[in-house]
Amino acid sequence: MTGLEKIIKVIEADAQASADKILAEAREEAEQILALAEEEAKKSAAKIAENPASEIKAIISRAESGAKLIKRQMILDAKQKIINDIIQKAKIKLTSLPDNEYFDTILQIVKKHAHAQPGIIRFSQADLDRLPKKFEKSLESALKDIKNASLTISKESVKIDGGFILVYGDIEENCSFDALFAEAKDELQDKINAFLFE
Repeated sequence: MTGLEKIIKVIEADAQASADKILAEAREEAEQILALAEEEAKKSAAKIAENPASEIKAIISRAESGAKLIKRQMILDAKQKIINDIIQKAKIKLTSLPDNEYFDTILQIVKKHAHAQPGIIRFSQADLDRLPKKFEKSLESALKDIKNASLTISKESVKIDGGFILVYGDIEENCSFDALFAEAKDELQDKINAFLFE
């Protein structure tokens, strides 16, 4: 199980509880709006009681449709908030992993993004300060299956919250956690949505 998978497993329980609470609140608020809209529709219908019954039904129907649309939108907004919160928590958990788990996760990401040529890997100052002593050897070992791949650890830091930047000549590949999560946002949202709401 990868570090990211562990993180996702750890936050699933918190996410489900948080999702249930937020959705219950959104549904309750939406039900109140729906009830108010129905009450307003009935009041409006009473005022125009002299109008034909078909017109009254149309007014009530429009009011109910509008309230249902508001309810659906509120639930959708609550779900989106939950998903964004979970993604943010996953990033925070990832950056705060113990050093050995954190750098194991980094090595897995390196394997996926390394090019088949020599390059430079750049970390944040916080990561440079906690870099394991044998990380260079671990990095070499992680790249052994990629022909001609090698990475030199830069002493210059970059301003990122976690992850790294790969530099190959004039080409930089942003593998910061922010960039990786942004790149995978749609897929992550779909997975979290499926897990929590379907």
